[in-house]
Amino acid sequence: MSKNVDAAPTATVAVSTTTKWKKIKTKMWKYRGFYLMFLPVFIFALFFFYLPMIGIRYAFYDYNGLKEATFVGIKHFKTMFTDPFKSKDFFNAVLNTVEISVFKLLLTTGFAVIVSIFLNEMINIHFKKVIQTIIYLPHFLSWVVTASLFSLILAPNSHGLINTFLLNIGVIKSADEYIYFLGSSAWWRPIYFLINLWKETGWQTVIFMATLSGINPELYEAASIDGAGRFQKMRYLTFPAIRNTILTVIILNLAKIMNLFESVWVLQNNAVIQTSQVLETYIYNQTFNSGRIPNYGYTAAVGLFKSLIGMVLVLVCNHWSKKVREGRGIV
Repeated sequence: MSKNVDAAPTATVAVSTTTKWKKIKTKMWKYRGFYLMFLPVFIFALFFFYLPMIGIRYAFYDYNGLKEATFVGIKHFKTMFTDPFKSKDFFNAVLNTVEISVFKLLLTTGFAVIVSIFLNEMINIHFKKVIQTIIYLPHFLSWVVTASLFSLILAPNSHGLINTFLLNIGVIKSADEYIYFLGSSAWWRPIYFLINLWKETGWQTVIFMATLSGINPELYEAASIDGAGRFQKMRYLTFPAIRNTILTVIILNLAKIMNLFESVWVLQNNAVIQTSQVLETYIYNQTFNSGRIPNYGYTAAVGLFKSLIGMVLVLVCNHWSKKVREGRGIV
């Protein structure tokens, strides 16, 4: 009797599992078109994001690509933090990464919010669309093209638009005083942030404009009846409506602050290396531009450290963003 009782739940579980698999297969067949569209992305992610993770093991080895890898434990991690020659450049790269990423995030997000609010206040729809298109177009330019364009505009010679303008208005007295903007430690970061504003503001305004389009027009009508002016509406209706979106965008982008490479690398040069060196360019330079046989084990260790910090930031920021979306704040 007991055998029959024990067998019943087992049979029920087996039937339930079989039913679930049939449902999954049916859904997969029904949406096979979507799965086929997803397949190239899946293969790309598998080959370029997951398979390379096998190389993580080299963070614990001495390996230069010529000799057989030798296990050294946590030697490279000690080098990062204690070596008098390498630790200085490493900590400088970490500090630069955080400073540049955080300031760029706050600056571009804040500017995008301001632009979005003013676009939302435009009455002429056609003019509004033209402005949106103009500020959105730079996003489609690659960073290589963007760097080439601004290198010409900021060139420290008679071909440089900015230097020529400064010479014509008398700020610069002669050609000997031309400013090398991208080769000056004092100018490199301000120029970098301005280029980012020009290139990425349009992309971020799309997110905020989508939120603003969802505000009930009746709220503005009620505010007008109560005697509220345009700036009062912006302050008490528009800005509160996108506040959670702003927080969510900032929090989610904080998780990516360690992933800074292309925009810095294409504008970087030896004259500003101490100001512009970030973790990913540090890894690249240690691997390919060090002037000696690279130790892939050390650069793999730096990359692993960066990835671990990034993982922690993703988990923390994901937790915060959930709280924001649920309306509980982040404290």
